[in-house]
Amino acid sequence: MIRTESLTKVYNKVKAVDSIDINIEKGQVCGFVGPNGAGKTTTIGMLAGLIEPTGGKCFIKDIEVARNPIQIKRMIGYLPEGVGFYSNLSARQNLRYLAKFYGLKDAESEARITELLEYAGLKNVDKPAGAFSRGMRQRLGLARALLNDPEVIFLDEPTNGLDPEGVIQFRKIIKEQAAKGKTIFFSSHILDEVEHVCNTICIISKGKIVTQGSLDDVRNKMHKDKPMTIKIKVIGMMPKLTDPGIIDATYNDGSATLRVQSDIVNEVASELMKSGVRIRELKVEEESLEDIFLETVYRRE
Repeated sequence: MIRTESLTKVYNKVKAVDSIDINIEKGQVCGFVGPNGAGKTTTIGMLAGLIEPTGGKCFIKDIEVARNPIQIKRMIGYLPEGVGFYSNLSARQNLRYLAKFYGLKDAESEARITELLEYAGLKNVDKPAGAFSRGMRQRLGLARALLNDPEVIFLDEPTNGLDPEGVIQFRKIIKEQAAKGKTIFFSSHILDEVEHVCNTICIISKGKIVTQGSLDDVRNKMHKDKPMTIKIKVIGMMPKLTDPGIIDATYNDGSATLRVQSDIVNEVASELMKSGVRIRELKVEEESLEDIFLETVYRRE
């Protein structure tokens, strides 16, 4: 659904985006993460047809964006990081004005706007957009991004300024849109947010893609040739384990933490059962997205 081929953008001889290749399938929710200045907003701008690439190509549904920007804009929704509206107009009036660009008829437009204002938590808000809080502007921006019922949705730091209730609502909306088959690509520096709603991630640093794939794929890449941790809890005393795959271990009365070179959970379970030990918990401790991010970006710089 979203694909790039050596996509590049150069500003003043500096490569803001450097020959990146991305492939996002239909219905996926992809978290695009990276430090400030990594090239996230520039990439989204090119994918949305707002910035012309210096080199390479990007496609939405196999349609080249740079060659068909108007067609692409009819297919996508976009919430920019610095969302702006006509300050003297209400939320409804802003959406009503924007609906004209999509050729929505008045009755269709009003029904869609009413639905989206309720969806975004702005149903009973009548004051001008210029009096909105940042969180309210983000909510209105999300409604605008969904106005044309797009197949692909681009969101740039969408939860900025949202209160906890707004963040929960955002998660709900993203999951509902993905369930409808929408493809969602959003950047964020809030790693916990990405982990909550995404089924795939793409990490960018200094304009280059460092790693991409499902959370499990990325974890597996990071664990390659690297020790992993197994946590064990048992009923009663924890015996010493003898599996040769154990690098080292820390034992307590009813638990143990193992550092191992590969996943030997089944072997450990078998050894414990043969010893007559009842297992309460036995699992590989997965790295959080924050751990992955730090490993792939900051420790490589």
